[in-house]
Amino acid sequence: MVVVKQVVQVRLLPTPEQASALLETLHVCNEAASWLAEQMHVSQVFQKFEVQKRWYSELKARFGLSAQPAIRVIGKTVDAYTTLRANLRAGNYGESGSERRRAVEAKPIRFRRLAAQPFDARCLSWRFGDAGREGAVSIWTTTGRVKPLRLVGNLEHVATLSKAAIGQTNLVYRDGVWMLHVSVDVPVASLVEPVNGFLGVDLGIVNIATTSDGDRMSGSRLTRYRKRQQRIRGRLQAKKTSSARRLLKRRRRKEARFAADVNHRISKTIVAEAQRTGRGIAVEELTGIRARVRLRKPQRATLHSWAFADLGRCLNYKAERAGVAFVQVDPAYTSQTCHVCRYVDRKNRRSQASFVCGRCDFVGHADHNAARNIAQRGGAYWGEVMRPHAAPSLAAS
Repeated sequence: MVVVKQVVQVRLLPTPEQASALLETLHVCNEAASWLAEQMHVSQVFQKFEVQKRWYSELKARFGLSAQPAIRVIGKTVDAYTTLRANLRAGNYGESGSERRRAVEAKPIRFRRLAAQPFDARCLSWRFGDAGREGAVSIWTTTGRVKPLRLVGNLEHVATLSKAAIGQTNLVYRDGVWMLHVSVDVPVASLVEPVNGFLGVDLGIVNIATTSDGDRMSGSRLTRYRKRQQRIRGRLQAKKTSSARRLLKRRRRKEARFAADVNHRISKTIVAEAQRTGRGIAVEELTGIRARVRLRKPQRATLHSWAFADLGRCLNYKAERAGVAFVQVDPAYTSQTCHVCRYVDRKNRRSQASFVCGRCDFVGHADHNAARNIAQRGGAYWGEVMRPHAAPSLAAS
């Protein structure tokens, strides 16, 4: 059986005493991680085995950590340096010798006092009821084992946790809310051949997603929300105070959660329709979408703030779990090509919503026409992958 990793989020409902113990645990673990990061930076030792051999005993004694939490602190710190070094090699902090890069290389990593802390099965134990969206967890803290600690979550998420193999769990405290982000192994359904073709999905701003069936997920509500958030951000940025900066961070996270919720709802609807009708899902390639799209200046902020990649990721993993074929196709000229006669002309796209073919006089919604073209290219691409000796060329479509 094939399995994939999925991150499930549940909310903790600690009593004031339990919340105090969790808060102290985050403070101590992150202080320990910052101390260890400084030792690693000074010694230039970054391999986990060597780090553990050098500082494991001192880390436990200095900060009063138990054996397994100390191991998790070491793993967290080593992973942070692995990510930092990868970013340096990729040039994400500038070229070698640049001022920004020298500043990053000169100082050790520091962890926020409330940064998330990873735990594993030795630090956590779970208890779930026969049904429902509640349960309880027992968790290690610096003041002793906290149990029972109530948790609540989405009915589907709690059911997944009660059945799946649980891996690493991150304790997260954000905006006054305690959360557990849990990595679980979820079984994947066998891939179903798309016998009825592909459901094409055209992504946009006015309509976040339009399918080849003609269903449109309007972005008007999201646009109003974004504009309101932009006005609030402008007022907070003008204040230039520490409290305003804290509020800006909180609003940024809230906006990201809102966008993620919209993406999950849209992707869930699309995958369910494809699964019901025995089709695959075809979307345009999302890489480089911001560079390809040409927009007026007022629309650019909306384009760059929308999580296109996250929507594609949601479609991809939900389709994989459901056994639905998923492909990305070349988006070139999909908005200028008539899906009926294949005539290509930029004049076919009369406006954002209007498409009128200059050859066969087909009239329709521009996004729906583009989605139909994406669906056709999805079928051609799938044929090339599955039957390369017989399928037509994608370029010819």
